[in-house]
Amino acid sequence: MLARVPESPANSAEISSAETLVPDASLLSERRSARLLRNLELVLPVAGVVFVVLACFLGPVIFPVPSPSGAGLAGSMLPPLSPGHIFGTDPLGNDILSRILYGGRVSIEVGLGSCALGFAVGGLLGIMAGFKAGATDVVVMRILDVFLSFPSLVLAIMIATYLGASELHVIWAISFFSVPGFARLARAHTLRLREQVFIQAARLSGTSDRRIILRHLVPNVLPGLVTFSFIFVGIAIVLEAGLSFLGLGVPPPAPTWGNMISVGQAYLGSDPYLVLIPAACLFFTVTCLNLAGDALRARWSSA
Repeated sequence: MLARVPESPANSAEISSAETLVPDASLLSERRSARLLRNLELVLPVAGVVFVVLACFLGPVIFPVPSPSGAGLAGSMLPPLSPGHIFGTDPLGNDILSRILYGGRVSIEVGLGSCALGFAVGGLLGIMAGFKAGATDVVVMRILDVFLSFPSLVLAIMIATYLGASELHVIWAISFFSVPGFARLARAHTLRLREQVFIQAARLSGTSDRRIILRHLVPNVLPGLVTFSFIFVGIAIVLEAGLSFLGLGVPPPAPTWGNMISVGQAYLGSDPYLVLIPAACLFFTVTCLNLAGDALRARWSSA
């Protein structure tokens, strides 16, 4: 009868180390699932934003849609899925799908325009205030705090009323609210970065302030500003819709999602699609922008 040879401690250690080197299949599956979920959290909302942008700017070019205004009263108040009018028509006989697409252009242009101004001006002011500190920081931030003390919609209404109703004036009105937000975010990142070792080393080596800002601070501040940009574009679109709803945005007959909701509210009891369709487009766009911003923030914070 053969006796079993006991395993030596060295062999046991080798076996256990080999087992630890080979990951468990369930662990690999969990990691793949987590990676896929993390990618979907970013890809899906970004795809939604891209879809809205392409539909609004290329849809009327690729697919023939009626003019968004001046259709006449003959075909007014047609319900959705009517022949030639998939979303129906409004009280003036205008095709709702056409007005949704052209109105989306205005909303996106206002969101991107006001965000770009806030990104450039506010980001620059925030970096300069955080890097220079002292009197520069106090003066710049106290002035911006004055703008932040006003509710955003109230401030936008005041400026839009003074300037007049137009797309450019709406962009300017919302930009007054965007600059302080971007500036405070850029300043917070700059205050954290200016004490880092690589910034101190650059200063001790005699590198100019301009080179430190452009080469070291700006690349490290940009991810936070880009993340906030996605969220702020959604905020700007909602503010534009609010101004248009109040009659202070783009004047009719030019379509916007806000003035479409304003016109449709009178028919909410009998024809709710006049409000629900533009409101759904507004909700979908803003939700995708917010989810994309949250996903980018989570990805960059964990990197």
